[in-house]
Amino acid sequence: MSQLSTKHLIGIEHLSVQDVQLILETATQFKEIINRPIKKVPTLRDITIANLFFENSTRTRISFELAQKRLSADVINFTSSSSSVKKGETLLDTVNNILSMKVDMIVMRHSSPGAAHYLAERVQAQIVNAGDGTHEHPTQALLDAYSMQEKIGDLTGKKIAIIGDIMHSRVALSNIFCLQKLGAEVTLCGPPTLIPKDIHRLDVQVSYNIDEALKWCDVANVLRIQLERQNTKYFPSLREYALYYGVNKQRLDKLQKEIVIMHPGPINRGVELTSDVADSEHSIILEQVENGVAVRMAVMYLLANKQD
Repeated sequence: MSQLSTKHLIGIEHLSVQDVQLILETATQFKEIINRPIKKVPTLRDITIANLFFENSTRTRISFELAQKRLSADVINFTSSSSSVKKGETLLDTVNNILSMKVDMIVMRHSSPGAAHYLAERVQAQIVNAGDGTHEHPTQALLDAYSMQEKIGDLTGKKIAIIGDIMHSRVALSNIFCLQKLGAEVTLCGPPTLIPKDIHRLDVQVSYNIDEALKWCDVANVLRIQLERQNTKYFPSLREYALYYGVNKQRLDKLQKEIVIMHPGPINRGVELTSDVADSEHSIILEQVENGVAVRMAVMYLLANKQD
């Protein structure tokens, strides 16, 4: 059986192309399983996984938990709001206390970039990064790539536009790394204030004109405006953002072709996407959610089977 080259999933940046392809191929097998009448397999029956979410999450946390239960793992759910973290306990002490209960794998979301890497260097358990600050969100990028492949086939040479709040998005960074490993071309589009100044180092194109970006691309992956991460105003108003950078039916109707619409959720309807676009036949947003379970099953299965 093929194996991952890494013991942890910290980010996409340091995965090999073979690692990415192995995860996506394995996800296809798990998608077949979760569409059967009996959706559960005993694959991780002897594995205990702790979900540590130090930031709010709905989709990602539920997706991981469902993936774990489909694999028959024992699951522990931890939220910092009801924990000793509130009393001043450090991250490492919190994790070591949980690991002393014989936990094998940790899925963690944390507000600090690098938190997953910090843990991976200091504990024995395998670490899956479910999002670390504005750094990376590797399983989201993998499920996005899987969803694109399912819809338009091999991504080599395909044109993908990532639109919106690039500066505050961990999804954008992981998507860039993942899509480039799969041979796609990437253009980032958004207001100049929301595009990092040094992003050109990542060998991506940048556009400040959404109509040009939509005309260029095969897939538009539209990101949420992350108001909770913005401690200063990056644009005058949500109404103005929607006017200049929102994806609406009028914009899509002007195109001479059909493009695929994606969004990692949750959607600010009427801001980055209008409802008639989000719910249209061009949108694969709900397919992304479904594929997220299969991709996360693949990641945890492959890590659990990684032999030292």
